[in-house]
Amino acid sequence: MKGHTSVPQPCSRSLPGNFERIKPRNLRDPSRSAEQLGNSRILGPQPVQASITKTMQLSREQRIREAVLRSFSGPPREWFSELEALTQSEWKRLLRWLDLTGLALYFFDRMSELRLDGLLPAPVSARLRQNLRDNSERTAGMIAESIEIQQEFQVASVRYAVSKGLSLWPNSVPRPELRAQFDLDFLVAERDLPEARKILARRGYRLYGTSGRSWEFKRNERPGFTLKDLYKHLHSWVVELHAESGASSRASVLRRTEWRQLAGFSMPVLAPTDLFLRQGKHVYKHICGEFLRAVLLVEFRRHVLFRSGSDAFWRELQSAAHEDQQSYMALGVATLLISRVMGEFAPETLTSWTVDRLPGSARRWVELYGCRAALGSFPGSKLYLFLQSAVEAAGGPGGRRVRQSLIPLWLPPPAVRASPNEPFSQRCRRYRMQLGVIFGRLRFHVWEGLRYVCERRRWHRSLEGIAS
Repeated sequence: MKGHTSVPQPCSRSLPGNFERIKPRNLRDPSRSAEQLGNSRILGPQPVQASITKTMQLSREQRIREAVLRSFSGPPREWFSELEALTQSEWKRLLRWLDLTGLALYFFDRMSELRLDGLLPAPVSARLRQNLRDNSERTAGMIAESIEIQQEFQVASVRYAVSKGLSLWPNSVPRPELRAQFDLDFLVAERDLPEARKILARRGYRLYGTSGRSWEFKRNERPGFTLKDLYKHLHSWVVELHAESGASSRASVLRRTEWRQLAGFSMPVLAPTDLFLRQGKHVYKHICGEFLRAVLLVEFRRHVLFRSGSDAFWRELQSAAHEDQQSYMALGVATLLISRVMGEFAPETLTSWTVDRLPGSARRWVELYGCRAALGSFPGSKLYLFLQSAVEAAGGPGGRRVRQSLIPLWLPPPAVRASPNEPFSQRCRRYRMQLGVIFGRLRFHVWEGLRYVCERRRWHRSLEGIAS
């Protein structure tokens, strides 16, 4: 490799702690899986000035969250000390963050896998165990609903593929019931989209919104949904249809789908390289968003390790990404951020044409704000706009204009639409819920807009002297 590069450091220093006092049963080093899959390393951002590095000090709460993410990648001696003596209030705040980021059941399963169940207080363990039971039932219902929709698609000769969600098993998701999935996604050939929409309408779905080439439908939606209902099987469904154009072109991903068995049903999923590319772009899209659900980082990392020993896969991926010049930046930012938060993990056959080609401004954003984004609290921040502008300037994928993101001129869409003959009490709950959404978004835009303005000068000053 040409030039000087440095391995990305963790967001905070690893502490040896008192892990030696506890002798876990059959403890396996979770970092060994990557070593078994092949020699993997990642080249990180250019060295930063000492004054910038000092800004990466994490709060107590952020260190706890970092330890959770490190539990999926590093040996316990690197993270155990941060989690062994949490107070009741700290566990309460951590559980809320785990719920909102989608990591709760993954973390519970990870502690069981490492035989570190004793780390969790009895009320926390009981709560997560009940969440897992509830989510197992909810996931089974979601899979059944997906199968019924797909059966109608197949009868009507709709050309489609399962996207995101269920298609991530087993590459990114060890067991479907561990994933907090909220919608069913289907990639549909553009010419078959009208028929797919008719099928959803017959099943009682209502169109809620559109965004670009995507349509969102809901059925049996309920007002007053809270975190307590997050894992429960409420028979409420959200389906997103994503139009795939150019069905007659050789480049159409629907022309190279594969079939996978899930719950005894054969369903089409994207080809391995297409699935990986779309997942990487999806992760990048959320990095360039207000609130980054950290579960996306854990799942993408797992997918990279799943393919880590296959040089043929990485060559095919690079060839496929060559046709899409924006892909390498999306994959590079996602890979670099994960390595920053969870430690190096990716093979050089991936990083050499993604991370190593990132502009200096994108690397600097990961240094300054990457950990804050990955470990942040809901509803997030607007600091992602610095990254979005930096990547756009280098020819990468773009997004909404900065001014539109800072000062939106429209109200948020209704969380729940009115249903025919709805009772007065339900209407009141729906109005109260929507008012809460409106005032919450207003508070977010004011506060985070001011934070963005205050941070802008520091960001531009940090870019002085680095190449774009």
